Amino acid sequence: MKNRLRVLRAERRWSQAELGERVGVSRQAINAVETSKHDPSLTLAFALAEAFELKIEDVFDPKGDPD
Repeated sequence: MKNRLRVLRAERRWSQAELGERVGVSRQAINAVETSKHDPSLTLAFALAEAFELKIEDVFDPKGDPD
């Protein structure tokens, strides 16, 4: 699933570890989602969108090809 996590993190100058702490998962989990190696659970997808104060569809595009 295509996502904008890397861009959104860069805009806020957050590391993967910091984003992981904000949503309650490991840096490795953030990396796996960010690189499209793993699709997030619905709970994690909503938590990530909330961390960026965006709607889930502004972070993830289920119809888009991964980067």
